[in-house]
Formats: sequence, C-alpha cells, structure tokens
Amino acid sequence: MAIQLGSHLLKRCVEPEVYVFACWTNKARRRVRSTMLLKPSAAACQRSTRPPAWVGYPRQCRVEYCCSIQIPPRTSLTSLLEPSRSRGAPEPPPSSPRPGTMSAPVPVSRCVQRSIRAIPTWRPRQVLRPAAAMSRTTTTVARPAIRLSMPGVRAFSTGARLRMADAEEAFDPASVERESDEVDVCIVGGGPAGLSAAIRLKQMANEAGNEDFRVLVLEKAGDVGAHILSGAVIQPSSINELIPDWLDESNPNRFEHATPAGTDRMRFLTKSSAIPIPAPPQMSNHGNYIVSLNQFVKWLGERAEELGVEVYPGFAASEVLYDSDGSVKGVATNDLGIGRDGKPKDTFERGMEFHARITMFGEGCHGSLTKQVINKFDLRKDSQHQTYGLGLKEVWEIDPAKFEKGLIVHSMGYPLPADVYGGSFMYHFGENLVSLGLVVSLDYQNPWLSPYQEFQKLKHHTLFKNVLQGGKCISYGARALVEGGFQSIPKVAFPGGALIGDSAGFVNVPKVKGTHNAMKSGMLAAEAAWTALSQTTEGTVFLYDYEDSLRKSSIWKELKEVRNMRPSFHTPLGLYGGVAYSGLEAYVLKGRVPWTLSHKTPDYAATKPADQFPKIEYEKPDGKISFDILTSVSRTGTNHEEDQPVHLQVKDWDAHTDKAYPPFKGLENRFCPAGVYEYVEDESKPHGVRFQINSQNCIHCKTCDIKAPQQDINWQVPQGGEGPKYYMT
Repeated sequence: MAIQLGSHLLKRCVEPEVYVFACWTNKARRRVRSTMLLKPSAAACQRSTRPPAWVGYPRQCRVEYCCSIQIPPRTSLTSLLEPSRSRGAPEPPPSSPRPGTMSAPVPVSRCVQRSIRAIPTWRPRQVLRPAAAMSRTTTTVARPAIRLSMPGVRAFSTGARLRMADAEEAFDPASVERESDEVDVCIVGGGPAGLSAAIRLKQMANEAGNEDFRVLVLEKAGDVGAHILSGAVIQPSSINELIPDWLDESNPNRFEHATPAGTDRMRFLTKSSAIPIPAPPQMSNHGNYIVSLNQFVKWLGERAEELGVEVYPGFAASEVLYDSDGSVKGVATNDLGIGRDGKPKDTFERGMEFHARITMFGEGCHGSLTKQVINKFDLRKDSQHQTYGLGLKEVWEIDPAKFEKGLIVHSMGYPLPADVYGGSFMYHFGENLVSLGLVVSLDYQNPWLSPYQEFQKLKHHTLFKNVLQGGKCISYGARALVEGGFQSIPKVAFPGGALIGDSAGFVNVPKVKGTHNAMKSGMLAAEAAWTALSQTTEGTVFLYDYEDSLRKSSIWKELKEVRNMRPSFHTPLGLYGGVAYSGLEAYVLKGRVPWTLSHKTPDYAATKPADQFPKIEYEKPDGKISFDILTSVSRTGTNHEEDQPVHLQVKDWDAHTDKAYPPFKGLENRFCPAGVYEYVEDESKPHGVRFQINSQNCIHCKTCDIKAPQQDINWQVPQGGEGPKYYMT
C-alpha cells in the first residue's frame, strides 16, 4: 500500500488486509471534520488517486492526515480492537497516533462521518459483539479513543465504553454510552428554513470575526434536498435578502435553474370543461420564479458549506435531549444496526448526541421531534389545532411543441367532491419540464376517497391530458403540508430552542406558497439566536426576541390577512360559499374584520364510517397518463433496509385492525400515497384480514400520522440516509 502524505491523497491500495485511518478538513473552514477506519477495496483504489467513494469523502474537503496498518493474515480484527490482558489488570490508556504509524486499528463510529451511505460494505464487522460471543464474566472494556490534537480545532471523540453483559442476559443498546459533540447552534432539518437560519448565523458570525462559531445542520436524507418536494413557485423576497446576488450573472455560484414566472391562469374544472375564473390577487406571480425546490435546497446547502456551516446529511435526529432544568440541550441521532426484532445486530452503532445552547427544529410539516417539543412545552395552548393537506406531484418531460415556458395554471373543482377542499397546479419550467400536482385537504370525511387515485383521475382531464400525451413521467412524490394558517401558529420559542418553517406552519394557503415564509422565519430565528448568544455565555437561552420579531414581520401580516379564507370552505355554505367569501376577503375586506373563523375538528376526527358513503370505484391506470401506485413509488427512489424496526410504529397490529377496519374498511390503504399499508385476506383473523405495513415503500409524507382515526400510528425516523431520493421535485 502507498499513501502520498505530501499531497494528502491516497494513491493505491492492493493489499487486502490493510486498513486506512484518515482525517479531513473543509477547505472553507480548515477544520477537522471526521475520522474513520476503513478496509479499502483494491479495485476502488486503483481507479483514482483521490480518496474513492467508500471513504465517504465530503465535497470541498481534502485528507489532512492518514496512516495505514497491516493486519496479519487470519488475524481477527476484533481481537486487535480488544488487546488481551490479565483479568483485573488495569486498562492501558489510549495512545495517540503518530503520522504514518498506528499501533492497532481503532473502531470509529459511523455516527461521526459525513454520510453513512458509504459505510455498510467497508465498515469492520463485530465492533460490538453479540451477547452470545461475550465472556461469561461481566467486565468493562474500553474502546481506544482517538482525539486529534490540534490547537484551536474541535474534533469528535470516538471513544465509547461498552458494558459486556453476561451471555445469558439480553443486551441493552441503551447501556452503551453515546458519543457527543458540542456546537453553538444545532438545526434539525436541512430544508429552506434550516439552511436559511444556518446561513444567516454564519454570515453574522463571520462578519463579527467569530469564525469558530459552530452551526450544525442535521439532515435525515442521504443528500441535502433528497426529501424535498414542493410545487414550486417561490416569492424571492427572502432569498433576495439572504443572498442578494443569487441570480446575478457575475456570481459564479448563482442558482442557474430558476424560470421566471410567465402567464397566470386560473380554472374551475368540471368533468369535461375548464372554466376561466379570476384569481385572487394573492395568487399573482409577477416577479416570482418556478423552481425545483429539490434543486434549490441542494444549492442552499452548498452556499451554507461555503460559509462554514457543518451540514451532515444521513443523520436522523430521533430524540430531544433535555437539561436538568427542563430546557432543550440538543438532540440525539438514532441507533443503527438494530434488527427488525429490536435486538442489536453485529453492526450495531449507538446514536450520537449533539449538544447546543440553541436547537432549532426545521423538520417541515408534522416533524417527529416537533411533535414532542410542542407537547412538552404546551406550545399550542393559545392556538388552534393544525390542519393539513396532502400534496401529490409528478414531473414530466413533454413534447417541446406543447411547452410554454413560465406558464402557471391553478385549478379547483374536479376531480374532488364539493365537500373536499383542494386544487391542482401545473407549472412549465426548465427545458420542456412540467410540474403537475394535486393538493387534497386531509379533513375529508369519506374514507373511500383515495388522494392518489384522485390525482391519477385528474391527469385524464383534457386540460392536462393534452399537455402530457406523448410525454414521459420522470419523477413522483408526495408530502403532507400545513394549511392551518394564522390561527394555528403555536408559540415558536421555548427554553433552549425554537420552531422554524413548516414546523411552526407558515404556509400561505390562498397564495399557494410557503418557502419565502419558511426562509424568513429561519432568518429571524438566527438573528434572535445571535443576539441572545452574544449577551450571555452560559445558562438557558430564551428566544423571546424571535417571537417578537415574528409578530412584526411580513409573515404575520400576510397570514393574518388571509386567516379566514381556508376555514370559510367548511361553513354551511360549502364550496361555493367558500369561493364567494374568499373573493370578498381578497378584494374588499383583506382581513380587516373583527372575527377569526375557527377550524372544525382535527383531520383524523373528520373521517366518518364507510357505511355512510357509497364505495368509490376508480378506473384502472392506462400506464401512459395514469399509473399504478407501485410504479409511481419506484420513481421516488425510496429505499429502507428491511432488517430494522418498522419506523411506522403501531403498538398492536391486531388491536389496530379491530378498531380501524370495521368502521373505515381499510382507510390506511387509500390515504397512503405509497402503498405502505395493506389489509391482506386472512381467514384466521377475526375480520378476515390481516394488517400489514410495507415500510420499505414509505416516502416520508407523514399522512398516516395525521389521518389515522385512532391516532395509533406514530411516524418516527428510520435509519439516517434512507427514504426517498427525489429528483426535480
């Protein structure tokens, strides 16, 4: 094996028993990011002089330190990790590595790596041995720790202590100490809100000369933007403020995929016609841009890293950590290598803790940790419950002759029933690309209704079919979105943290936009955090300034103005009454009324028994314009390891069936846009069916957690890096 330390590049590795230890820094920040121990592949190393893909090598980074260890043939790696010694003898202190040498390979947690996607194939096995392989005597074994000693440089400690239990005792993963890292601000979620907050924080820190101010973004997707899905027509007010030259031709890092909005059209659909109707002024898109929000967020992530933000994709935050006084002190990522039976496998890795004086939650709509924080601090005490919609979207490549760049079409009416709030959109953007989608409010009553099938039906309307014929569907996705508006905004600040973006619910439903508000909320929270941290160096931080600035911001003003439009559709006047009242609000009243309409029951409680409605029979897809659900799921790129606990948690599947199937006749199978839930015929069961969860299909839309009538489905994050890999969404 040869390692060229002078240029910090791995040259070749052909010996099968050689391991490599490497550290890297980010070019923008010159800070040590991570360490690892990997067994290279000869084929992989011979292809390139750069550290190959199995290293999990980050963008814009270079190897600063590496060394190799020759493992003798037929020598157990595990035996080298745990040096033999007499029983009762003191543990030798961990030794620091010298450049070019290492006494023994050291297991380094994949929790400290930039992306866990590169790890499963090359990570040394049996870092934690199964209980059956452990000594019958209870002992404590210290894993050697590595901490890079560089003045002024923060580094992860990879030391962890493992309690070796008796062979007959069940191994408790919680008994393994988590590794931890201390940062100034931790942001959960790498979406528009989270990345905007991170960018604004680093802008202020760098301007103040405090380049050591650490801002960390944890993103559960394997790549930044991979879980992002939206229409999307963005109002540029927030991005203009955050990065003024984001479209400037002289900026080499400008965003190159924005299509200026062109013609606006609004249609009321019947089964066979599209009637032009006036659009409310809020829906005017003059000066806006059509984008793939997936691409836009990737670009934001790159800008954040350039400023020194530490962005960690593939890190799924699964637990909120609290201090002794009850304030939030950070989050922990989930454990890896847990089998479907809940027992640790030989690849088990304990999650990692990230401690911060301020933790921001920007998980998007109905985040799993956001739910916990809202309940913990009773943040909805003075607000109404949140209401939701489900957005389904496809991206098509169409015939160039049918392409009208910048065209924006919105519609309401068909195919949805009159008592279901929703509408569709079609945006022409890029080069011969069309975004087509349907939003269905989740407070619908009829359990026979399937949002996915309604979307397939929509595409056969002549307004859309004429555009799609001869084209090709290249992407599909679905995501729940917030619709509650002004009256459903919770308190956004709590001891040690804040809610930002759709975690708080800043979508302007009549405007059909929320990205600009999400970004603005992240920026406001960042400014409040910087002020608070500048005033004190210890103790719990309260972001009350964030609450105050939010109420004085454009977010508050525009949401208050349209607060009565969405709930007006559920008055006794129904659909047409809602249309009439919304027009009055949009053109005349503009929110200047002394009343605020309330949302009715929560979405899950709105569902009525199936025997109160005729069964809806949907036509079979033609495979050209409409598709079966599994074909669509294949276009999401979603993937989950099968041998892990089901992240869609239902405590008792049989009890769920007893409560949910008789009244609703398989509602879960119809509200899920990814075919996750099934009722399979099984004569041995009391109702003749067996409840089944196909968690590998999950596209992280959160609809099940929102709509399940019994509220007994709890959506939790799976292993980091899993889920959809959206393209152009």
